[in-house]
Amino acid sequence: MAHKPGTPSNPAAPLIPKAREGRAQRAAYILLALCAAALYLAGEPLACIARILTSHFAALQIGALLKGTCYLAEEIFHLEARHRGSFRRALSACIPLRWHVTLLLVCGSAHVALLEGDGQQLGLHLGLACFCQLLILALGLHKPSAVEISEMSERSKQNVAHGLAWSYYVGYLKIVLPRLKESMEKFSRANPNVLARRETWKLHILVPLSCDICDDLEKADSNIQYLTDLPETTLTRAGTKRRVYKHSLYAIRDEDNKFRHCAVEYATPLQSLHAMSQDECAAFSREDRVEQAKLFYRTLEEILQGAKACAGTYRLIAYEGMVGGSATAGEGAVSQHRRTSCWRSQRSKEDADRAGAY
Repeated sequence: MAHKPGTPSNPAAPLIPKAREGRAQRAAYILLALCAAALYLAGEPLACIARILTSHFAALQIGALLKGTCYLAEEIFHLEARHRGSFRRALSACIPLRWHVTLLLVCGSAHVALLEGDGQQLGLHLGLACFCQLLILALGLHKPSAVEISEMSERSKQNVAHGLAWSYYVGYLKIVLPRLKESMEKFSRANPNVLARRETWKLHILVPLSCDICDDLEKADSNIQYLTDLPETTLTRAGTKRRVYKHSLYAIRDEDNKFRHCAVEYATPLQSLHAMSQDECAAFSREDRVEQAKLFYRTLEEILQGAKACAGTYRLIAYEGMVGGSATAGEGAVSQHRRTSCWRSQRSKEDADRAGAY
């Protein structure tokens, strides 16, 4: 199975962000309680506090309705393409009328009931509320923060990384991983001394968080040598007859100058992330690329952990890589992480065998 984030066998585990756990919501509850306590201790008359609260709530609902109206001014030009020609759909998409109108009526009625004096003061309050909300909209101060956007995207599974991870799994890993053991079994029968340890009968998937991928692993690290290809898997897919899936077997020199053998490849969707960050049309910064690469790793790990047919057939190896640097430096990222990840189980068994000999 893939290593879970936080396990010692993956040196890059601290780099992979975990899913947000709603601490912001809990912080809001705590601050709300503190504010309520402060209002209570202030000793102000309850009628005055209630009047101000209802006024603020009414202003917030007015702001939400004005914001929705501004968006509706754009959406009415896209009724056919975006809302199936329905004005009602566009209206409900821009303005949640059920909640905002109800809250506005309740708060407005309560404010009027608590208001002291003539109606001119109420008109002034409403006018100022509209002015302030429209000013905020005009200046663009209503836009969510980067963290809010990230949280909404992750919660709704709408990040680029989610799509890439699912596409990689459904279109590739779900096909090849269940057949990997059979392919290695065939190869082992023909070459009994190459894949002697079943612990390494896995597809080692490299996930450089920098998205720097070298197409030739031998160029990425001088300690890696191409050995041969495993037996091919041939399937008819999406109109292509006899589509070929195969994996390459590599001999990798470890710190004891011994050669170990395993199937290794990069997670190819990371090339898409890297290409997007290089293309101005994608509006995808290097920071976005790294964040999406981390989310890609986490999403792919979650998908594979839930796929019973893929159990024990893969190992995800995430590493920070050399952001902005070259992926071909000596003793590069591949060597670093195969020492800590690819061969841990094999080396442990060898150590146990040696200990049993004494």
